[in-house]
Amino acid sequence: MPGADSCTACGASLAPAPPAGDPVAPSAGPASEGDPTWGPVVERLRAAFANEFEFDGELGRGGMAAVFRARELALNRRVAIKVMAPGLLLGEGMVDRFRQEAITVANLQHSNIVAIHGVRTLGDLHLFIMQYIPGRSLDRVLRDRGTVSLEAARVIMYHVGSALDYAHRRGVIHRDVKPDNVLFDEDGNAVLTDFGIATARFHGRLTASGRAMGTPHYMSPEQAMGKLVDGRSDVYAVGILLYEALLGFPPFDGEDAFSVSYKQVHEAPTPPASTSARVPQVLSDIVMRCLTKSPAGRYARGFELADALIAFLRSTPDAAPHYRAAAAARRASAVAG
Repeated sequence: MPGADSCTACGASLAPAPPAGDPVAPSAGPASEGDPTWGPVVERLRAAFANEFEFDGELGRGGMAAVFRARELALNRRVAIKVMAPGLLLGEGMVDRFRQEAITVANLQHSNIVAIHGVRTLGDLHLFIMQYIPGRSLDRVLRDRGTVSLEAARVIMYHVGSALDYAHRRGVIHRDVKPDNVLFDEDGNAVLTDFGIATARFHGRLTASGRAMGTPHYMSPEQAMGKLVDGRSDVYAVGILLYEALLGFPPFDGEDAFSVSYKQVHEAPTPPASTSARVPQVLSDIVMRCLTKSPAGRYARGFELADALIAFLRSTPDAAPHYRAAAAARRASAVAG
């Protein structure tokens, strides 16, 4: 069975094995000890949950929350605990948004979507307990290696596309699909995480101002313009993920968020096959269909993209085992509905 440094469907190498005993390298994120904001938070968590959890490292931190690794004592299992940044408590609706993420993900039960185990409140601290994913993020893989193999790229995007299709059929749009939010489990399967700005029932904005939310390098044109979005906006983001996985950089870059967003709306990306001879034309065409400016020109569903990737695997002579594995997963997901 492939390890955490390989893709379960194709066995392609994803990254060097992390140091023993530290598979997610918590030191890669900011240290909480001594931090004037998060240091006291960690101490409060340790004191309040001493009989339930043993905290042993910070996994990462963003503008909205920090994620800590812990061991759940009663079940003797690793978990990840996401804690809302204390400074956000002053922001209107931020607590509701944070809790809504937990509710959203808790109702999405899919092998390629991170699982939520519970929600807690500790005074003014809001947190939820999540499935611990021991592998690296796609972002770290790309920073370490630049690109991934064709086989790995195809199967990673198959996993992400399948997860998104499942979410879309339940009325949830992720809206922030990017390499940081794709993690790998111990078998190398891609797991989608961080539904912090996801929307339910295809309502594309969380603010009344129409301000675009998301990460500019991975935003669809309609999202960059603050318009209502549907699942095809996530398909666009998967196209950018695949582009970056194949070439080592996203199709659009710029000096600031505005310039990147402008290019997402107005400029055509260079086809991957025109940039790198290693990218087959068929795979390049799949990427370019995802990146069509008009949503009507993209794959309508994540499974349409997944099926296109399976067909590409099927057409590759040396990929028969990979095709069978992906096709079996596709059938199982379709039955699970």
